Amino acid sequence: MKYGYARVSSQDQNLARQLQRLKEVGMDRIYEEKISGAINERPELMKVLKRLKPGDELYVIEMERLGRNNEYLTHIFMEVYLKGAKLVILDLPTFDDIDDANMRNFLRNIFIETKKFQAESERKRIRIRQRQGIELAKKRGVYKGRPILFGPDVKNQARRKTYFEIVEMLNAGQKVILTISILSYT
Repeated sequence: MKYGYARVSSQDQNLARQLQRLKEVGMDRIYEEKISGAINERPELMKVLKRLKPGDELYVIEMERLGRNNEYLTHIFMEVYLKGAKLVILDLPTFDDIDDANMRNFLRNIFIETKKFQAESERKRIRIRQRQGIELAKKRGVYKGRPILFGPDVKNQARRKTYFEIVEMLNAGQKVILTISILSYT
């Protein structure tokens, strides 16, 4: 089976470019999601990784679609390899024209390690630029921060109700353990 995986970082971004490229290559099934690459627990990626069997192929248009963390990327590569599947990154050279398999694998590994380093470095640069932008916005007085998701004044009734339930539990002396997946709220 040929599986494709497409990812963008946020809900307002578009998957069309990735989906088009994966369809051109001829996927049997494409998994797609809108979630940050900084988050290692991505449901659709986990689904396709669990589904892989020996001989299957997992396609992405570029390595950054899998993530930007070197250690996590290595984990994904190993998982695909240990399942006997093949990971195909469409924007990387294949080195298929090199007859010597050892040399071909050596060149692929060097290239992949270099790209993993670049992906993680770019993520760090993005965070630095983001922090710099926030600091400048604060100085201009236009930075508002992240929106408040739970509280007495939020418009979403379910979130407001959750807030008051938590306050009630805390006032009663109960311990509250709350797990929130912010990306699931729209």
